[in-house]
Amino acid sequence: MGKCSKDKRDIYYRKAKEEGWRARSAFKLLQLDSEFHFLENVTRVVDLCAAPGSWSQVLSRKLTENGSDATIVSVDLQPIAPLPGVITLQADITHPSTLTNIRKLFGGGLADFVCSDGAPDVTGLHDLDEYIQGQLLLSALTLATNLLKEGGTFVAKIFRGRDVDLLYSQMSLLFDTVTCAKPRSSRASSLEAFIVCEGYRPRPGWQPDSLRLKDIAVPKNLDHFASEAGERTVAPFIACGDLSEYDADATYSLEHGVANVSLDPVQSPTAPPYKRALEMKRNGTLR
Repeated sequence: MGKCSKDKRDIYYRKAKEEGWRARSAFKLLQLDSEFHFLENVTRVVDLCAAPGSWSQVLSRKLTENGSDATIVSVDLQPIAPLPGVITLQADITHPSTLTNIRKLFGGGLADFVCSDGAPDVTGLHDLDEYIQGQLLLSALTLATNLLKEGGTFVAKIFRGRDVDLLYSQMSLLFDTVTCAKPRSSRASSLEAFIVCEGYRPRPGWQPDSLRLKDIAVPKNLDHFASEAGERTVAPFIACGDLSEYDADATYSLEHGVANVSLDPVQSPTAPPYKRALEMKRNGTLR
């Protein structure tokens, strides 16, 4: 988590550091789960695009707090600092070997829950950002459909845009229920939302192996079924989080008697772009 002025005014940014979360996004998964309860009775979980690991932290605390032997696999291109009860995998979610490695970690079993909070570095060009986010989502879906057991759940970040109903239609071909959810910790000014797909149950003729990771054949494959299904789907929209919880767009004053202390991040960056400069400065070779 950075320290820009907007973050300093963000109540969830401060609460994340106070409660030991690596990023404010932990509250998004907590609020989604409080609405949908998708983390109940799950033992195999995959967290895609997981760095810095806040969602994996939530999964670890939720699934291992009762002493269960859940298997949690976190995948990201960037290295993730170790977490208790979590297997971290530095890998590309679009590479075929990633699917093979996750299957090995599950001992040949299938996942109950797959999630992805990944997003590209936004450009401010909404159409471009939505397209790139859509491709990232399809990459995550490629893995999910090859890993999920029947009846499993898939949760991923989306950017709501002009053609988001097509995305809902495609997902509804593979899942019993598709819902668009907006956690209270997600700023209302953001296009960000989360698609919650429950009950993985692809229709007859669907072959997960036909989703080729090397060329991401999801759009063509899904559109083939969508053309037979007819009209596009409008998914229900749900705002997650109790009204008594904090508003991500509001500014809150500190409680009376609480000093205004700047808290350090829970987890420092593991591989920042300025890492080499820090090492040079430490060694005295940076002038």
